[in-house]
Amino acid sequence: MNRRTVLSAGAALPFAPRSGLAQSQGPWPFRSLRMVIPWPPGQSTDVQGRLIAQLLTERLGQTVVPENRPGAGGQIGTNAVAKAPPDGYTLLAASIGPISFQPLVSRTVYDVERELMPVVSYGIAPFMLLVRPDFPATDLRSFLALLRASPGKYSHNSSGVGGSQHMLTALFNAKAGVEALHVPFQGSGPALAALLGGQVNYGIDTPAAALRLVQEGQLRSLGITTGRPSALLPGMPPLAAVGGPPDYDIGGWNGLMAPAGTPKPVIDRLVAEVKQGLATPALRKQFEAIGVEVEGRGPDEFMALLRELW
Repeated sequence: MNRRTVLSAGAALPFAPRSGLAQSQGPWPFRSLRMVIPWPPGQSTDVQGRLIAQLLTERLGQTVVPENRPGAGGQIGTNAVAKAPPDGYTLLAASIGPISFQPLVSRTVYDVERELMPVVSYGIAPFMLLVRPDFPATDLRSFLALLRASPGKYSHNSSGVGGSQHMLTALFNAKAGVEALHVPFQGSGPALAALLGGQVNYGIDTPAAALRLVQEGQLRSLGITTGRPSALLPGMPPLAAVGGPPDYDIGGWNGLMAPAGTPKPVIDRLVAEVKQGLATPALRKQFEAIGVEVEGRGPDEFMALLRELW
């Protein structure tokens, strides 16, 4: 499924580099870097970003400091990086919501194509459709029958308006022919707390944020959003295979982005270090534990992935 299908988007413009390169004061990196994470702690983007920040700290010999700057569905932190100097010292923990969805559902203060550039992606993770164990439907077919019988009676959460959870749930609802009240929160933590507390009836979230809750029996997964099963999530079938919309097939990517115009030697070093790190069994295991199917992609492959979604 591509982004045009999700939001009827037009063709995207190519990423355009910012004019001029930052002048280095010495061999890069000669001081600490910051990685802006545009979501609260505990979000999938936060978890993956911190893993990569630790990896880069070890490999670059300089501290990479994670900086959570949540708000506006990821727009605040994303804009901070888009407007930062392209000197290699500010990185973005990027994800599908602020980069692929937000610019099409709101007028963002940043221009993804012109102000940011892809560096390296880590992999793809499915999302899970979640309900409480006491929800009066035991499988997806009975869940949909219940919602269709009472339009507007049930509610779902999200991590914020225009974020990936919101857009994936809205797409699922539309394709499945159900109507439900959207209740947005500031991040996955509060959204999941509302679901656990019975303030909302269902939601779509990442394994990084919610898999432990499923494993502990606090929540129940009715299936995953990708069109094929994931070996990392046994017992969770694709929603499309168990009564959901047959063409519902989308997963979330995460990766590093930088201000457009960041010097190529910096980008090349970042790509090499992240790819080598993702090839190690220890880091791969950490990503797989949160449902991420690891596949490091450099700038060109990362761009191709984005264009597939467009």
